Amino acid sequence: MIPIAKPQLDEAEIEAVTNVLRSGIIAEGPRVAEFEQEFADYTGTEYAVAVNSGTAALHAALFAHGIGKGDEIITSSFSFIATANSILFTGARPVFADIKSDTFNLDPQLIEEKITPATKAIMPVHLYGHPADMGLMNDIAEDHDLILIEDACQAHGAIYNGKKVGSFGTGAFSFYPTKNMTTSEGGIITTDNKEVADRARMIRAHGSKQRYLHEMLGYNLRMTDISAAIGMVQLKRLPYYIETRKRNAKMLTDKLQGIEGIECPMVRKDCEHVFHQYTIRTKNRDHLADYLKEKDIGSGIYYPIPIHRQPYYKELGYNDNLLVTEKASREVLSLPVHPAVTENDINTISNAIKQWSDAQC
Repeated sequence: MIPIAKPQLDEAEIEAVTNVLRSGIIAEGPRVAEFEQEFADYTGTEYAVAVNSGTAALHAALFAHGIGKGDEIITSSFSFIATANSILFTGARPVFADIKSDTFNLDPQLIEEKITPATKAIMPVHLYGHPADMGLMNDIAEDHDLILIEDACQAHGAIYNGKKVGSFGTGAFSFYPTKNMTTSEGGIITTDNKEVADRARMIRAHGSKQRYLHEMLGYNLRMTDISAAIGMVQLKRLPYYIETRKRNAKMLTDKLQGIEGIECPMVRKDCEHVFHQYTIRTKNRDHLADYLKEKDIGSGIYYPIPIHRQPYYKELGYNDNLLVTEKASREVLSLPVHPAVTENDINTISNAIKQWSDAQC
């Protein structure tokens, strides 16, 4: 079986975790602080605040900016549900704009029509590891005095116009095992704003800077030193992981281009796509996924049901008409390009898709 995802862990991570266990400091401690500094340096931001999941990073980032009841946040419905749920957690309301059909990211041209007096922030999603159009997003945010919060949970190391994502506004990353790097579970907030960083640290620790002195409402969102130790090893390898994913993606595109009924992912010239997912489009998506499964080739559908069509959001009254989003949800299929994928695997995947396509014709 060629799996759709495979975490890359070896003796270095085991040794790092063993050292933490032997130290006796297994909750939040010096490893977390060290990992935060290393990740801030990597993204080119002044501060990073580690938490226990990508969802927690999104939630705490919003909360740290003072977002709450009565506020509206413009974001994408074509994402994992945590994107919108994190907004609901603050008491604010997600407002969905449609996406671009080529990058699957928010269409900046459609954002301004969604802005109301209640709009507080824009939350673009760097979906699949391809950066959103941060130039236009920045302009819109500045013109309307809006906060910019980047959902970079799938985009560690992705670059827009020479600058890493997570450094344009306040960034939120996930370290779930399927991501381009992992801490087992975990997340991190990146920012150049000291006040936001300080508030995020309080939010993750029950609203306290000082033990047993609670200045605001907070949660228990802390990362452990065990997770941070894994993260420091993974961060050192991240450039290699990214280059391997990009190489595998290029090989796959070279082999799939020209196959009837298959649309390969594009990469904007001003962007570095880190291929958390290599996502094709095809009108007979479900049939292809079943065919690949029969051939022991893993695939994934991210995402088959847009957020605004999820049962809970329908209960909340969402009934948006997002034609590009809904068409994408019927056509996207992600294929394996993670670092464990070999050139032979790429040949196996591409040959299977060619055979499937020929059978359709």
